[in-house]
Amino acid sequence: MADNMKVIAQNRKARHDYFIEEVYEAGIALKGTEVKSIRGSKVNLKDGYARVENSEVFLYNVHISPYEQGNIFNTDPLRVRKLLLHKKEIRKLIGYVQQKGYSLIPLRVYLKKGLVKIELAVARGKAKYDKRQDIAKRDADRKIQKELRERQKQ
Repeated sequence: MADNMKVIAQNRKARHDYFIEEVYEAGIALKGTEVKSIRGSKVNLKDGYARVENSEVFLYNVHISPYEQGNIFNTDPLRVRKLLLHKKEIRKLIGYVQQKGYSLIPLRVYLKKGLVKIELAVARGKAKYDKRQDIAKRDADRKIQKELRERQKQ
């Protein structure tokens, strides 16, 4: 990760529930008080998803808490936000989403050179047995690493 990047929020559940095919970096169209809330780490990506409508990408269900000193300038915490991507990237996303089973999931929100960016993943849902396989693989890897460490000590 670059030095000029500060991760604000991550969607840890996404990698558990989905196979990540491809990752895109996008800007978000925000209001002023939303930016201040994001800088204060008041973001929740848990139930968030993106959708392509009329050759534009929109972000849904991402909760950005109202800024405490924002008074009348605060907006709805769950409002739909436009994502800023190049046309070529949007065309690729349209191709993925039209295929069966693909979704657009936000992975993390971060600051890059003072700008708020979001990492958007093209993902395919995992079945229950896929999740079990991942857990079993992780356990096996841990056991192998433990054995290697014990042998190095001897």
